[in-house]
Amino acid sequence: MPPDPDRYTADCSRCAGLCCVALAFSASSDFAADKAAGTPCHHLRTDFRCGIHTRLRDEGYPGCTVYDCFGAGQQVVQVTFGGRDWRTHPEQADAMFAVFPVVRVLHELLRHLTEVRSLPAAAPFSAEIDAAVADTDRLAAGTPDELAALDVEAHRRSVADLLGRVSDHARAERPGPDHRGAQLLGARMRGADLRRATFRGALLVGADLRSADLRGADLLGADLRGADLAGADLRDTLFLTAAQVIAARGDTATRLPRALARPAHWAAAPSAPGRRSSRRRPARR
Repeated sequence: MPPDPDRYTADCSRCAGLCCVALAFSASSDFAADKAAGTPCHHLRTDFRCGIHTRLRDEGYPGCTVYDCFGAGQQVVQVTFGGRDWRTHPEQADAMFAVFPVVRVLHELLRHLTEVRSLPAAAPFSAEIDAAVADTDRLAAGTPDELAALDVEAHRRSVADLLGRVSDHARAERPGPDHRGAQLLGARMRGADLRRATFRGALLVGADLRSADLRGADLLGADLRGADLAGADLRDTLFLTAAQVIAARGDTATRLPRALARPAHWAAAPSAPGRRSSRRRPARR
């Protein structure tokens, strides 16, 4: 039986604030303060919830809003460590913090494998995909010692190669521009035809993608922080995650895949040309 896709959706109520403790971050535009790995964020409450969750952007922590553990938090707490947490079992805290990022990688891979499995173009690869799902699922269910000893990057490369071959096959008939790994910081691609393009691992930080057509594009690992997607069409994109969408800017005219929700902080679409604004202009002096 294939893994339940809900497993790859973060459920903070079944975690123990692992992302707020295990990971390190430095004061920057993404985080208002420094925090060392293994040290709880000072906004983490005793119930493992964030004390400023509804105000993260206002308080200077937009980096937290774009982080997605793909369900690794509840997997580590509820399955790997049998419901124990780092506060009541401090002797296991280091092990818990060490395996959390490993399980996150495995769950992200499972999420992408589950997505690609549903593509009609993936049929020739079905046996390989099923084997990769089974193998990755088995690894994610490992013991703390097994997870700590796992070469997760080697497994990531193996699955990424499979995902890449499926993606190339899906776009082979009419491939778009190849921008894999490209440095496209601040690139101006407004209104561009980017259908079935490859942006695997590309840096699109601050790129202008307003009204661009990205249908069928491969966005695996693309960095979309601050990219302007206002009016862009991202339907049927491959490997686009909620974290990538939240990190970007968009509006109500941005078209997203059905599985992804429109971020609350995105702006409203601009009024159509010639439409009068409902706001009253200030009187001239």
